[in-house]
Amino acid sequence: MKATIQARLDEETQAALNLLVRCHGLKPSEVVRQGIRLVVKQVESAKPVEIIGLGKYDSGLADLSTNKKYMEGFGSHSRMKGESGKKGKGR
Repeated sequence: MKATIQARLDEETQAALNLLVRCHGLKPSEVVRQGIRLVVKQVESAKPVEIIGLGKYDSGLADLSTNKKYMEGFGSHSRMKGESGKKGKGR
């Protein structure tokens, strides 16, 4: 199916279009079609956007961030290997 589009070009874009038409001997519509194809390839090959702080792994716990029972003992020395709950210097 063929479609027709109209676009308003600023002076800089119009000059770029004219240059491509002159240098490559293409019709303006062909320059636009090739440009669209190039943008599609670039978008398809682009790395997906990653949001900082968005978890990558599923803990399986729906209430991990709100249920305080999961935080019991977190940060205490007793959880560290070889410690018996004593607080001391350093780790």
